[in-house]
Amino acid sequence: MSAPDCLFCKLVAGDVASERLMENEQVLVIRDIQPRAPVHLLLIPKEHIADARELTVEHGPLLGRLFVAAGQAAHLERVDGDGYRLAFNVGEAAGMTVPHLHLHLLGGRRLGPEG
Repeated sequence: MSAPDCLFCKLVAGDVASERLMENEQVLVIRDIQPRAPVHLLLIPKEHIADARELTVEHGPLLGRLFVAAGQAAHLERVDGDGYRLAFNVGEAAGMTVPHLHLHLLGGRRLGPEG
């Protein structure tokens, strides 16, 4: 299910252009347009989920696919050897700007305690 006014749902649908680095039936991987590290990717579930507060046990397989895609994307970007960070922002106070669950993958430099 998608939300008609959601930017990430529009990206998933192809209504907004993006460079698709990876994609499978459940996850889209793109570059963040405001990168905080040399490698900063967004892993976006194709199902609209506003944020982690809406997750249920039924989302377990989707989360598994999200983390597997993160490992694959880290390998493609050559940050899997040195390490990388995976982070979810949950709500505006955490810096979430698009209300659609997404996982940040950051790497390519030594990361401090908060990025």
